[in-house]
Amino acid sequence: MPPAAGPADAVLACGEVRTRLLPTAQALDMRAAAQLLGLRADERVLLSERPHLYARSPDLLTGVDCPLPSANGARVRAVGTVAARAALTEGRVLQTSAYVSLPATGPDRRRPWGQYLVRPGTVEPFGRLPREAVAQGVLDGARGGELDLGLIADGLLTRVLRHPLLDQRPPLRSRPTRLRWAALPAAPGEGPSLERFVLAEDELRTVRLRVPEGISAADLAGLCDDLALHDWLLTTVVHMLDGIRLGPQRAPARLGPGAEDRPAVVTALRPAVDHLLHLWMPHARVSAELAPLWHTLEERPGFTRQWQALVQRVRDQLALYAIPSLHREAELTP
Repeated sequence: MPPAAGPADAVLACGEVRTRLLPTAQALDMRAAAQLLGLRADERVLLSERPHLYARSPDLLTGVDCPLPSANGARVRAVGTVAARAALTEGRVLQTSAYVSLPATGPDRRRPWGQYLVRPGTVEPFGRLPREAVAQGVLDGARGGELDLGLIADGLLTRVLRHPLLDQRPPLRSRPTRLRWAALPAAPGEGPSLERFVLAEDELRTVRLRVPEGISAADLAGLCDDLALHDWLLTTVVHMLDGIRLGPQRAPARLGPGAEDRPAVVTALRPAVDHLLHLWMPHARVSAELAPLWHTLEERPGFTRQWQALVQRVRDQLALYAIPSLHREAELTP
């Protein structure tokens, strides 16, 4: 039996991320975040206060032995372990992600489990890996019985959400998002590139990357966690603004301009200021080799430009509704 493949032999990395608001009335401090994400007794939670409060659980491993998703219908069985982890940003936004790397070829028969456990987060195919077909199969979504990284990320999310620290009283309404990603090798001499970023239905996003040899699946997962976090922030603030009757409306003279709408608008938008607007810090925790991929997102679709425009709309509306109140207070002051 040939020896286990090394990290340099990986020709495909893929994963899936779940992002949602933590269901608590107040953001968790660092001590509470460590309690929430203390998923393994033998390893400590990673905690950081710069550039923002951040906590990440140790990796959890899930053993798998199943067919891989494939866009062309190829049946490729694979065995190994999937790495999964949970992270909390500013005690407010919860993410769970699952990811794997796959070598170009694997053995013709299954190895003892001990050989898979020494290579966490690696899944080996039986024989040759049809990497393009599997990458697209992952992005299209697993079918019954196939390797389903989203299912593993969902299972970890469910486990974290059952923690007794959570009072199930979120300060605002929001929708969870899902992000699937697949990274294939770049051409020799080329740097990392973002081939495709797609907003699909039902809050699903898909990302297809090309990366040079030697970049780990864990670093790629960190990039995609960061992308998923900022996409969720954009999506959530867009939904908060969507459907709100913005701008002062005509109202009875005794109430003053816009008075009838002011409480609803302020109630709807203030949580964005209190809980979300300070979270925008793209590529703060992305490896140096992958940070250039954010430049592509800043050019098109222009993540930060859209975020700044949304933030300005929120602040303008809150200021607009505050001005009539200030005028009336001045008029009533003797």
